[in-house]
Amino acid sequence: MDFLIRTIVLNKVPTVIQVLPALNSGGVERGAVDIALAVKELGWVSIVVSEGGIMMKELERAEVEHIELPLSSKNPFTMHKNFNSLSSIIYDRKVDIVHARSRAPAWSAYYASKRFDTNFVTTFHGTYNYKDFIKKKYNSIMTKGKRVIAISKFIKNHIIEKYGIEAEKIVKIPRGIDLNSFDPTKVSHERIIQLSNSWRLSDGTQIIMLPGRLARWKGHKVLIEALGKLKRRDFRCIFVGSELGNENNKKYLIKIIRENNLSELVQFVNHCTDMPAAYMLSDIVVSASTDPEAFGRVSVEAQAMNRIIIASDHGGSSETIMNKKTGILFLNNNSDSLSKAINSALQMDIESRKKLGEAARNHVSSEYRLEYMQQSTIKLYQELI
Repeated sequence: MDFLIRTIVLNKVPTVIQVLPALNSGGVERGAVDIALAVKELGWVSIVVSEGGIMMKELERAEVEHIELPLSSKNPFTMHKNFNSLSSIIYDRKVDIVHARSRAPAWSAYYASKRFDTNFVTTFHGTYNYKDFIKKKYNSIMTKGKRVIAISKFIKNHIIEKYGIEAEKIVKIPRGIDLNSFDPTKVSHERIIQLSNSWRLSDGTQIIMLPGRLARWKGHKVLIEALGKLKRRDFRCIFVGSELGNENNKKYLIKIIRENNLSELVQFVNHCTDMPAAYMLSDIVVSASTDPEAFGRVSVEAQAMNRIIIASDHGGSSETIMNKKTGILFLNNNSDSLSKAINSALQMDIESRKKLGEAARNHVSSEYRLEYMQQSTIKLYQELI
């Protein structure tokens, strides 16, 4: 990686540890791995502390150290043990930066960092909604960093409005997309055919894909209702994402699908390991989240892959999509608005799709490259050391 940042000359190589609950799929995990690799490539010591998960393989390939601790636990006794363990790591490894990416591990990491006057950084990955003082107090740990990274303008404004944090302390660093991985020219026909066969898709049918776990707020119900209002039936809708922990919602969605006479047109696919190929299989990608996305990785990935993205007009998606120029925004939680947007996209001719797709990728390339996120984060680290 060709960083445009020159490493500060120090008496020792800087050490950065990142703490998060686990390393399974998700935006928090993706960001942690991307920064861990960048820190390692810069020649610094990079350590990730979590419960582990499927993304550990990426760390292992890059020879980034992983330390296993039960950081997803909210049990006070376990959190205190984590505090002691993190204190030992900070002291023994002479850590320069502790970067917390989630609330439970942040509590342990904050007090461990404070014990040794170690630089503490947080990334605010979501709105962390609260209904009472106790939950707000729990969330507030993410504002305790010497620098607080907000992954979008929406999140930065949320932090200022809800927690009263001074704007100067907050640094907006949007998530970054690996444009080498998410490059439509680098996805082979073999990968696309393999995935198409796995999903048992027929040729000549337009594909509408909603990527995201089957949580209620991800908007599957809104999309189903929108599809039910279409007069055409020449499409296939694919829900791509894990149902783990959301089995009851899947049952509910199947009921809604039947009520809208869409049983032959909508199918569920569990976790997909080749999302670039999944995007290439799709004609339209939908992000229908009824709660605002803090950033909205799906919206950016779809644009990077030259796909038509249709997303709820709130949260991060309102920032990452230029309406009717790089994608289409619809009224949040409004199936009529979504149905009209889908119908319009299905009717687009090849030239219009090509023009939209090219504009979308150029937009992502100029604003949301992975290298920009890595460089900005490391620059922040350097300013603190």
